[in-house]
Amino acid sequence: MVEGGSSAREHRRGTVYGVTAYLAWGLFPLFFKTLAHLAPSEVLAHRIVWAWASLAVLMVAGGTAGRVWAALRNRRALATLSASTALICVNWFVFLYAVASGRVLQSSLGYFITPLVSVLLGRVVLGERLGRVQAAAVTLAAAGVAVQAALVGEVPTIALILAASFGGYGLLRKLVRVDPVTALTVETTLLSPVALGYLVFLGAEGRGAFLAGSGGQDALLVLAGAVTATPLVLFGAAVGRLRLATVGLLQYVVPTMHFLLAVFAFGEPFTPGHLASFALIWTGLAVYTWDVHRQAARLRVPASRVIHGVRGSG
Repeated sequence: MVEGGSSAREHRRGTVYGVTAYLAWGLFPLFFKTLAHLAPSEVLAHRIVWAWASLAVLMVAGGTAGRVWAALRNRRALATLSASTALICVNWFVFLYAVASGRVLQSSLGYFITPLVSVLLGRVVLGERLGRVQAAAVTLAAAGVAVQAALVGEVPTIALILAASFGGYGLLRKLVRVDPVTALTVETTLLSPVALGYLVFLGAEGRGAFLAGSGGQDALLVLAGAVTATPLVLFGAAVGRLRLATVGLLQYVVPTMHFLLAVFAFGEPFTPGHLASFALIWTGLAVYTWDVHRQAARLRVPASRVIHGVRGSG
């Protein structure tokens, strides 16, 4: 049943928007792999600047730029969004580093465990009650990380940073009453002066990639902004037309696609140790998802009030 009595047509449109957004996020490794020969810090700076430009044009054209100024003038909202800005900056950088260094499998692992990290953060930060089933799901995820460290021989640092940063980002965004597009515009507004200054510095030093290589490379750097902003806009359109439970389940499309790309497109090694680790995490996610819907059915409320982490990644 569609929330708000939306029509079947709106539901279909919402489904298309939601699936398109998550497919786009899932394909991020393919896009950013084309820029993997550049320093992740430079790609990140371009991503921030051009995303801000894309979002600014969108909000001015839509007559919603006032929302950005309202958020910037609200001290509490600005403080929260400043913290979320730091976390999303870390998340984006580590994701780009994972792609550039051939560790997309760890990116997949990180986004698979993000919902369970969100549950844990809710318990630690917000004092939310952690039920037995949810505790078991978190324990299975922790066991999966431990198994990878033991059998693969490395602590999945990239995955843990991605999960912690995006889980924390989701928590902060949950605390601030600002729509996703406006919030990201504020975040890129805060980051853009630093990013632009860094790009100017690289250009002055003769080390900048922009306008120093092929036109195709320059186009990709500019396109990184639209690539970042477009799925979020689609996501916002989907949320307005679908139950958040549906959107929340769609989020697993992203790490699944990252996983498939890592193994079958990029040829990253997938050992029995990886399989054991992922199997534990997948089981934890299955247990958690089952518990979310069990609670929703028992309380007769939408699963969106129980589920955590319904945004995309990268």
